[in-house]
Amino acid sequence: MCCEQTDKLSKLTPHVAYSIVKIKNKKIKTNSPIIISASRATDIPAYYSDWLINRLKEGFVIRKNPFNQKPYKISFDNTRLIVFWTKNPEPLMQKLDWFDDKFPNYYFQFTLNDYNRHIEPNMPVLQKRIETFIKLSERIGKEKVIWRFDPLLLTENISVDDLLRKIENVAEQVSAYTEKMVFSFADIQKYRSVRNNLKRAGISAREFSEKEMLQTAKGISEIIKRLGIKAATCAEEIDLSEFGILHNKCIDDELILKLFSEDVKLMNFLGVKKNEKGIFVKAKKNLKDKGQRKLCKCISSKDIGDYNTCPAMCAYCYANSSKKLIARNFKSL
Repeated sequence: MCCEQTDKLSKLTPHVAYSIVKIKNKKIKTNSPIIISASRATDIPAYYSDWLINRLKEGFVIRKNPFNQKPYKISFDNTRLIVFWTKNPEPLMQKLDWFDDKFPNYYFQFTLNDYNRHIEPNMPVLQKRIETFIKLSERIGKEKVIWRFDPLLLTENISVDDLLRKIENVAEQVSAYTEKMVFSFADIQKYRSVRNNLKRAGISAREFSEKEMLQTAKGISEIIKRLGIKAATCAEEIDLSEFGILHNKCIDDELILKLFSEDVKLMNFLGVKKNEKGIFVKAKKNLKDKGQRKLCKCISSKDIGDYNTCPAMCAYCYANSSKKLIARNFKSL
């Protein structure tokens, strides 16, 4: 599954500027991150694009820590990059001119799975989402649209061979419009919310064995080599380098350097400077996001989404635990 937000106020990243502010007569911490993640916890581009623009105009958002429910303020004063996470960016795409003017540095983590409505009940049909993927890539460039087939899920109706056929089906249609595919193997036993959501949906899913992981990786490798794109895993321990599949950074300093090297403040944050020959040189700087899982390779960012706010209601989601909470929170926004 995609990188899980596990940040706690006691472990906030050192790569963010802090101050204490008063909101409604309460002192809360404020941080001003360079990179905004929008969002691992909920699909902001699909459901909250107007909200996002309003918050960016206001200059801040108040977010609750998902573990202790304490509020803290995220200021956009220093924001130089937004990474969008979505399964359906179409509502946001209509507003990209605004972002190009106000927050021009951005790229997309676009999850495009070929699952049925039992697993992803509120998604547009697959062909519509593929069309959206292509339109987005043509609008902003394929290097800024990372394709995720995430998570990989085995059920009583989906075998490894079935899964590979699904991946190939999507890959053949989008490979000309992206440079990378990212995937992970569904974590089920590790997360109670995932188990409960699958059970409520009546889906009998199971973990991958190591043999099945290797079989899947081999199949993915053959597909992506034929189609000329790369593949990488998200927050996975297993080494798949024999198949040319590496560990991914979804918030990726190498990609950021490639895409946005003209942004001096962003390069300073990465510890990148040009030498006398005009070649970019990276200083030794630990940018690992300490608020993410140990296996996550992402560099530091701040997520502005909240749990239990995504109406997509995907059966494998770790960030949703209650339909009632989602309905209430969605209405409140």
